[in-house]
Amino acid sequence: MSRDPGGATSNRLKVMPDVMGALGRLVLGRPTPEFAPRAKPRPLRIRRALPLLAPDALSSVAYAPDEILLTLAAAGMVGINLSPWVGLAIAGVMAVVIASYRQTIKEYPEGGGDYAVAKQNLGSAAGGLVGGAAMVDSLLTVAVSVSCGAQYLAAIIPALEGHTKPVAVALVALITLASLRGLKALDNTVILAVYAFLGALAVTALVGGVQALTGTLGQGPMADLELVPGRGFEHGLTALGAAFLALRAFSSGAVALTGVQTIATGVQRFRDPKSRSAARSLTFLGVACAGLLLGTLALARQTGALVVANPAADLRLASGQAVAPDFHQDPIWAQIAQTVFAGARPVYVIVIALVGWLLILAASNAFRWVPALMSMLAQDEFLPKQFYRRSDRRVAAHGIVTLGIGSSALIWLMGASVTRLIQLYIVGVFLSFTLSQLGMLRHWNAKLPLAKTAPERRRMIGSRAVNGIGLALTAVALAIVVITKFTHGAWISLGLVGAAFWTMLSIRRHYRQVAAELKLPKDDRADLGLPSRVHGIVLVSAMNRATVRALAYARATRPATLEALTVAVDMARVWELRRAWDRVDVPVTLRVLDSPRREITRPLIDHITALRRRAPRDMVVLYIPEKVVRHWWERWLHNRSAARLTSRLRHVPGVVVASVPWQLDPPGQLGRGSRPGRRVFGAPADGSGDGAADAVR
Repeated sequence: MSRDPGGATSNRLKVMPDVMGALGRLVLGRPTPEFAPRAKPRPLRIRRALPLLAPDALSSVAYAPDEILLTLAAAGMVGINLSPWVGLAIAGVMAVVIASYRQTIKEYPEGGGDYAVAKQNLGSAAGGLVGGAAMVDSLLTVAVSVSCGAQYLAAIIPALEGHTKPVAVALVALITLASLRGLKALDNTVILAVYAFLGALAVTALVGGVQALTGTLGQGPMADLELVPGRGFEHGLTALGAAFLALRAFSSGAVALTGVQTIATGVQRFRDPKSRSAARSLTFLGVACAGLLLGTLALARQTGALVVANPAADLRLASGQAVAPDFHQDPIWAQIAQTVFAGARPVYVIVIALVGWLLILAASNAFRWVPALMSMLAQDEFLPKQFYRRSDRRVAAHGIVTLGIGSSALIWLMGASVTRLIQLYIVGVFLSFTLSQLGMLRHWNAKLPLAKTAPERRRMIGSRAVNGIGLALTAVALAIVVITKFTHGAWISLGLVGAAFWTMLSIRRHYRQVAAELKLPKDDRADLGLPSRVHGIVLVSAMNRATVRALAYARATRPATLEALTVAVDMARVWELRRAWDRVDVPVTLRVLDSPRREITRPLIDHITALRRRAPRDMVVLYIPEKVVRHWWERWLHNRSAARLTSRLRHVPGVVVASVPWQLDPPGQLGRGSRPGRRVFGAPADGSGDGAADAVR
C-alpha cells in the first residue's frame, strides 16, 4: 500500500469539505467549463444594439428635469419660468456633443470611447485621467440610477416611503449578484425595458399634449401649493442673479448628457457597416433624450409639477400656512403621469413601474461596461492585474464587486438622496468629454497633412471644426459645473477623480519598477548561478510529529549544514525539549538561542542575518513546521509566531522560508502520518516524545 511523504496511507487521505466553495457555487452558479468557447458579442442590428447601449442616456433624462426644477424653485415661480431656456441650452449642448461623437465613431470603429481617444492622441497619462474620471462617474451612475429607481418604486408602493436607502442598497446587491452569475438572459430584458419605457413616456407625452391643447389637462398634486422664494430671492431676480441661477440649473440638468458616449464605446456591437449604424443610433438617441427632456419640462409647467429641497420651508398652502415637515413629493414623471392618467390608476402604475425598471436596468448596464473599462486599465497597468482576469463564470468579478461595494457605500453615505448625489455627478463626465474632444482635435491635426485629395482634406477640416466646437462647449460646460457646484459637492468629485488618477499612476509606476528590476540581464549571467552553499535551519518549539517531519524533509534536501533552532522563552520547556531530543537521538544539532526580552522572532532574525553577513553568497533555508487545522477559526490559535517570522524574513535577500505542513485529523481519529513506517532516527518508536520517532519519509 503506497504511503505519502508523511507516512499516511493513500486510502486514508481525506479531502476536507469545501463549505465556502459549495456556498459560492450555490449563490453564483457552477463554473463555466474550460473547454467551452468564450462567447464573443454577436454583431446586432440597430433595433437590438441601440436599446442595449441606451439605458444610461435614457435614465439620465428621468432625473435631469427634477434637478433643473429643484434648482430653479429656489427663486419661486420666477425661477421656474426659466426652465424652458435651461432645457433648450442643454439640448443645444447635447446636439454639439452628439455631432462630435459621430466623428469619433467614424474614426474609431473598433470602439473604446473616450479612453481610447485620449490614450492614443494625448498619451497614456491623459488616458488614465479619463479612466479615473469614468470610474468615479460609474459609481455615481449606479448610485443615482438605483436611488432614483427606489424613489419611483416608493411612488407606487407607499410602504417603501422613508426606506429608499435600504431598498437601494438591496437593489445594488441583487444587481451585483446577477452580474457575478453572468446572466445571459438580461439582454432581452434590457431591450424590452427600453422600448417599453420609450413607449410609455411617448404615450404619456402625447396624451398630455392632447389634453393641454383641448383644455382638459388637469393640475398636479403640487399645483395648489405656492413656492416660497429662498433667501436672496424675496424681491425677485436681478439679471445677474437670474444668469447665475440658470447656470446652476444647467449644471444640475446637464446630467441628461451622461450616457450618450456609450454608443461610441460599443461600436463593435453593431453589424456592418458598424460606424454608420452606430452614428445613426447615436443621432436617434440624442433626439429621443432631447425630446424627452423638453417634453417633460413643458408638461411640468402645464401640470404645475414641482420638486423642492425642503418642503416645510419652500412650500406653503394657498391660505399661507406652511406644509407639514413630512410632506411627501413624488418625482416629476410620477406627478405628470398621475395628472395625465388621473382616472386610470393602473396606467399610472404601469408608467411609473416602467420608469423605475429602466433606472434599475441602467445601473445593471454599468456593471457591464465599467468592468470592461477596468479590464482595459488593468491591461495598461493602471489597475491591479486582478481586474484583467476573469472568474470561473467568465465575468470580471473584481470590477463587478468593486463597483457594487463603492456604489453601495455612496448610497448609504448620501442617504439615497438623488439631489445630494447629483452634486458629485457630471464633473467626471464633462472632464471625459473635454479630453476626448481635445484628443480628436489632435487626431485631425496629425491626420490632415496626410490627406491626398482635396475632398478628403475638406472633410477633415469640417470634422476638425465640429470637434473644435465640441471642445469649446464641453470645456465651458465643465467650467460652469465646477464653479456653480463646487461648494455643493463638486469638490468631492474632483478630489475622488484626483485620488483615482494618483492611485492609478502609482500602480503603473510600481509595475514598471518591478518589471525593470526583474528584467534578465543581456550579458551578465551571474544571477543564474547557484549559491555557494545552502544552510538548513529547522525551527523547533516542541518534540512532536510535526517537528520530526520538518527535520526529515530538511535532511532530504541535503543542505551543506543543518541545525535545529529553538528560542529560550520558557526555560522549563527548553529543558523538556532537550530531554526529548536526547531520548529520540536526533542526528541534528539542537541550538538554543537566548532571548532576554522573551521574544521569538528577533533572536531568529538576528541569527539568520548574521549567517548572511558572514557568507553573502550562501543561501539560508528556514523550515517551519506548520499545523494545518480543519476550521478557519482554528488558524488563529496556531502558527502566529511563524506567520510573523515569515513576513519579516520575506524582505531579507538570500533567505527562503519553507513551510512543512502537518494536517490535523478530527479528534478521536489516527493522525495522518501516524502509522509506523521507516524510521529516520536511531531510537525505537516506543511512543516516547509524542511518537516523534515514527517514520516520516
